[in-house]
Amino acid sequence: MEQREITEILSRPAGQELLARDVTRLAYVAKDGTPRNIPIAFTWNGAQIVLCTTKNAPKLPSLRRNPQVALTIDTEEHPPKILLLRGRAELDVVDGIPEEYLQMNGSYRMTPEQRVEWEAEVRSLYDGMVRIVITPTWAKLIDFETTLPTAVEELVRRRAQRQSA
Repeated sequence: MEQREITEILSRPAGQELLARDVTRLAYVAKDGTPRNIPIAFTWNGAQIVLCTTKNAPKLPSLRRNPQVALTIDTEEHPPKILLLRGRAELDVVDGIPEEYLQMNGSYRMTPEQRVEWEAEVRSLYDGMVRIVITPTWAKLIDFETTLPTAVEELVRRRAQRQSA
C-alpha cells in the first residue's frame, strides 16, 4: 500500500476520530510462536502510533524477534467504526516517563488531585520505559456506511451482478 493511500484513509473524519481514542489492540507473535492480541493505551502523533510499556514487558522480546504488528482501533456503538493498521514496531528505550505516556493517560477521568497522585505513583515506579513506535504501512477503515469489510464488499458486487443479469 502506498503512503498516500494510508494518509488519505487516516485523514478521513472517521479515521481521525478513531486515532483520537485511548486504546488500541496490539497483535503480535509471541515468543512461543502463538498470536497475542492485547489492549494497550496509545497516542497518535500525526505520523505514528506510539505505545509505552515497562522495560520488562513480556511483549518486548517478541517484538524484537518479529517487529511486524497489527492494530485495531474501534468503537462500541452500531454501526461500529473500525480502523485496521499494520506496521513495524520500533523500540526506543528511554529514561524516565515518556511525555506520550502521560498524554495517553490524560483522557481518563481523574480529578486534578487524582491526576497528581497517579503521576507521582508512575514517576516513583518506573525508572524508564520503552516507547513502541509504529509507522503504518497498511490501513483499512470500515464504517459500514461508506466502507465495508472486504468480504462483504465482494458479496455486494456479486449481488449487483446477479441483479443486473
